[in-house]
Parts: sequence; structure tokens; C-alpha cells
Amino acid sequence: MSKISKDTENAIRDAIILEINGRKFFNHAAELTNHPKGKKMFLHLAEEEVKHLEIFSKMFNEILGGSDWKKELIPDDVSGEAPLVEKLKESMKLEDRKGEVEALRIGMELERNAITFFQEAAAATDDPVAKKIFLEISEEEKFHFDLLQAQYDSVTGTGFWLGSAEFQMDGKW
Repeated sequence: MSKISKDTENAIRDAIILEINGRKFFNHAAELTNHPKGKKMFLHLAEEEVKHLEIFSKMFNEILGGSDWKKELIPDDVSGEAPLVEKLKESMKLEDRKGEVEALRIGMELERNAITFFQEAAAATDDPVAKKIFLEISEEEKFHFDLLQAQYDSVTGTGFWLGSAEFQMDGKW
């Protein structure tokens, strides 16, 4: 494996673990959601996490000169259940509709944490390629947060009432 800073190495590992856990969370939320559109949204978010993993793999293969980094940086225990999936399972045992609202709330928490993580990772790395990708992923996570927030507002009947379509979902959380 090529030499990279310890901060970048940690960011690589943590980003991949975050995306793996995010995918697990959104797939599980889709399994437990009864509403077809809600199920579709969670599955879409799970697919987005897979795309992020592919981006990270390609980027770090280029930075580190091959795929050997995966064996060195990614712990074997990532294959277990993610802590957020466990939290979701407990929350979804509640009454039917309330569990789906809880899945949205936990999903927003996950995305908020991801935004912060990727912004901090971008600030901490000296590698311009890694910085660019961390910032791009952060923007995508902002869009995901806005999507979940809009869905949460719709399901709970909260949020703003708008008289016309004067806005767009542009990831400006």
C-alpha cells in the first residue's frame, strides 16, 4: 500500500464503514416499511450508498495503487449488523405508522452525521482528489437529508405549507 497520511487512512476506513452501515440501514428500513413509495425511497437511498462505495473504491484504488488497501483498512466485523439497524429494529417494533416515522427520523440522523463526517474528512486531508470526493459526497448526503426531511414532513403533516412550487430539492439542507 502506498504511503498516505494517517488522517486520510482513517477517513477512508470510516467513510467505507459509514456507507456500508448506511446501506444496511436503508435496506432494512425498506423491508419494514409498508408504504410502497416509502419502500422505494429507502431502496433508492440504499442504492446511493452502494454508488458511494464504488466511488470510494475507485478513488482509493487510484490513490493507493491497487485494491490491497481493503484488506488492511476495512475491519472484518463490518459484516455484522450496523448499530443504527439495531436501533431501527427496536423502534420499528412500535405501532405500524410510528415505526416508519421513526425510520425517517433515524435516517435523517444518519445523513446529518454523514454530512458532518465528510465535511470534516475533506478539511482534514491534504489529498486534492480525496478532498474533492469527500465534498461531493457531502453534497449528495445533504440532498438525501432534504429528501428524508420532506418525506418526514409529509408523513407527519408538519413543515411548511407552500402555495406554489417556488422551491426545489437542491441539497441545501
